[in-house]
Amino acid sequence: MYIAMNRFKVQNGSEEAFENVWKNRDSSLSEMQGFKDFHLLRGSVNETEGYTLFASHTVWASQQDFVAWTKSENFRAAHRNAGGSKVHYLGHPQFEGFSVVEGA
Repeated sequence: MYIAMNRFKVQNGSEEAFENVWKNRDSSLSEMQGFKDFHLLRGSVNETEGYTLFASHTVWASQQDFVAWTKSENFRAAHRNAGGSKVHYLGHPQFEGFSVVEGA
């Protein structure tokens, strides 16, 4: 199993717009081989730096299935209008990928 996460620093005041982008997206993840699950996670608010931390979290059967998603037309279509929202980010998303340690 493979878990892919993107961490987003969303400027304070843009949280609802950010969540709406995800809630209203046209996702085709379920059509992809190896896709298991998706969650959008809302983290803590960093008042000092002015952002709320979010993470998108997908679970895949394998890292190869995730990589195939990133090279697919479905991926390109899902990200086509990524910069067109009214969400204000602090920096670019930070990707983190994890292989599950079996038996642990």
